[in-house]
Amino acid sequence: MLQGFFKITAAAAIMAGGTFAMQASGQAGDYKATFAGIGAATSVPFGWVDFCKRATGECNTDDMAAVDVNLTAKSMKELERINKWVNVNIEPVSDMAHWSAVDHWDYPTDGKGDCEDYALLKRKMLMEEGFPRQALLMTVVKDEKGEGHAILTVKTNRGEFILDNQESRILPWTQTGYKFVKRQSQENPNIWVQVGEPVSAPLYTAR
Repeated sequence: MLQGFFKITAAAAIMAGGTFAMQASGQAGDYKATFAGIGAATSVPFGWVDFCKRATGECNTDDMAAVDVNLTAKSMKELERINKWVNVNIEPVSDMAHWSAVDHWDYPTDGKGDCEDYALLKRKMLMEEGFPRQALLMTVVKDEKGEGHAILTVKTNRGEFILDNQESRILPWTQTGYKFVKRQSQENPNIWVQVGEPVSAPLYTAR
């Protein structure tokens, strides 16, 4: 059932994207960002640990060498297409209303979810389109209110960009207004590392 869902969503996203693959070429022009400073290994979010218990095939993986996305006009167009499709087609609903749980990470197979579910689906669809897993990093931040929020970091040869259910644009990580806390290691998605100066992690992600 899950596999069928992703086939449908991927096909719909491709249709929504039109003929960009034939039209886009060359480098990504003015798309430039910086790279976040990565610190020591840190605690893994409960939501990811719980997700892995229910979806072991998604998490049981060997270490892999770090790989960045080669950012071209074509790859940026594909990032924008999938980011937009997921943001438009998934209905925002809190984990408490959806699962009667404070923090529950999962694929939004019923078309509903909150921030981490959006990010998980974008990560899944991008991997199915050939983007390297090592460059698609689940990330925990604190928003402008100091509340926990999950986004997807895409690490490219031109810097790091963010896919966010709260923002239709793909922004350089420094332009989000968020305080970055931690994210997946490029080498192993089950190892999480600090981003920037150490900061207390939120208890859960909720947007």
